[in-house]
Amino acid sequence: MRITRLPDVERARARSVAVGTFDGVHLGHREVIRGADSVLTFDPHPVSVVAPQHTPKLLTTLQRKAELVASLGVQELIVIPFDREFASRSAAEFIDDVLVGALGAAQVAIGENFRFGHKAQGDPRLLAADTRFATVVHPLLEVDGEIVSSSHIRGLVLAGEVAEANRLLGSTFQLRGPVAHGDGRGRELGFPTANLVPEEALVCPGHGVYACLAGGEGIGERPAAVSIGVRPTFKTGRGELIEAYVLDFDGDLYGGELRLEFLERLRGERRFGDPQSLIEQMHRDVQRTREILTAR
Repeated sequence: MRITRLPDVERARARSVAVGTFDGVHLGHREVIRGADSVLTFDPHPVSVVAPQHTPKLLTTLQRKAELVASLGVQELIVIPFDREFASRSAAEFIDDVLVGALGAAQVAIGENFRFGHKAQGDPRLLAADTRFATVVHPLLEVDGEIVSSSHIRGLVLAGEVAEANRLLGSTFQLRGPVAHGDGRGRELGFPTANLVPEEALVCPGHGVYACLAGGEGIGERPAAVSIGVRPTFKTGRGELIEAYVLDFDGDLYGGELRLEFLERLRGERRFGDPQSLIEQMHRDVQRTREILTAR
């Protein structure tokens, strides 16, 4: 799939384009995207420009969003570099200059809550009134009586409810990053970990222990018991850390990128009276992780 910044897009054909922020590319987004050959999105998230104080933690990086969109059979992802200049454009300019002028849209698909243009003055009715392209407006998707939204899924992830978040995403919630050096505490306990520092812009699951699928160069795909938190049993002086114990692996991952797919929360973060009690619980966490991954 091609990823193109808007100024560089080629107007070589009439496009069927789905338009939206699409953070998470969840089940509702997939309804909007289904049947489109192009997806138009924004980077960074528009809220970070028009109302920075309300910037949400994101479910997906642009790279992950592109992977998910590509998995839906889309031919190209077109990215608008969203800044104050673009935010100042009127809704009519967005239609004339972007949808018609740059993309040559023959069909535009959006969600019913999509707004665009300066001060969000554009809405689905404005698009539907334009006869230069067909407009398809998708109603908000409900699952079990709950509207599927990026904000709801962010809340689930923050609460540690990753299994439910995955159900609404239609894919596994992932975090990726370079493996960082820790203080070697895990190795001392018999559970050497690959450590990631949470990325400030992204949602991080709530403190606790999770069954994950780890992937990366040199390890393929393996089960991992992952702890997120501040390690209350020890006084470390460190901030929040993601510690992944990759099962059945003995090697050096420092400097490489590690991918963690969160499958299920095993327990909350706890303070143990002594290291031996922690070690015994870690053995139980590892066994439960192995069982969950075996059952997939």
